[in-house]
Amino acid sequence: MLGGETIAALPLFTPVIIVGGIVSGMFTPTEAAIAAVVYSLFLGVVVYRTLAWRKVLRVSMDTVETTAAIMLIVAASAIFAWILTANQVALHFADFLFAFTDNKVAVILLITVMVLVIGCFMETIAAITILVPVLLPIAVKIGIDPVHFGIILILNLMIGLLTPPVGMVLYVLSKVANVPFERCVTATAPFLIPLVFVLLLLTFIPELSMWLPTAFYR
Repeated sequence: MLGGETIAALPLFTPVIIVGGIVSGMFTPTEAAIAAVVYSLFLGVVVYRTLAWRKVLRVSMDTVETTAAIMLIVAASAIFAWILTANQVALHFADFLFAFTDNKVAVILLITVMVLVIGCFMETIAAITILVPVLLPIAVKIGIDPVHFGIILILNLMIGLLTPPVGMVLYVLSKVANVPFERCVTATAPFLIPLVFVLLLLTFIPELSMWLPTAFYR
């Protein structure tokens, strides 16, 4: 028999499975999520016995509904990404950058603003697919380390997940919590200030994000 303290501590292993599995290389992020769900089902059905199979079915149907709503957003974002690609918007912007200025700080700032704006309108994977081939050569040309550029790009697009009109995280939060989308936007808006501040720090002080890769891999 497991003691009460042991049983109470079991849910705390969920983030250990997620983070530890990804960091150790045992899981991809998707596989880590699956492992966490399986572990949670095991706790609910076998250990605590508070989760009946009928409730599992209902939760599964809710998940299908939420996923379908998200996939519709992703589909709309993919169409928008195709329009941008067909019109070579990213390529035109790259030409504009060097026609406008060759100052490193100005180019970095323009790239940051561009990615931040695009992240508000485009799904993350589509944005990465379109932007990286265009912006990475520009970043390398002005002396930005590719790892540093990757950190800037991902953090920019992560902030975009919290901003309308295509704020994927906002739509998920609204659906799961059954809260109006507008209320989610209002509640998360104050957190954008420290996020943008951190983005600027990481962008213009490369040592903050590069010390660990430099220490271990360079």
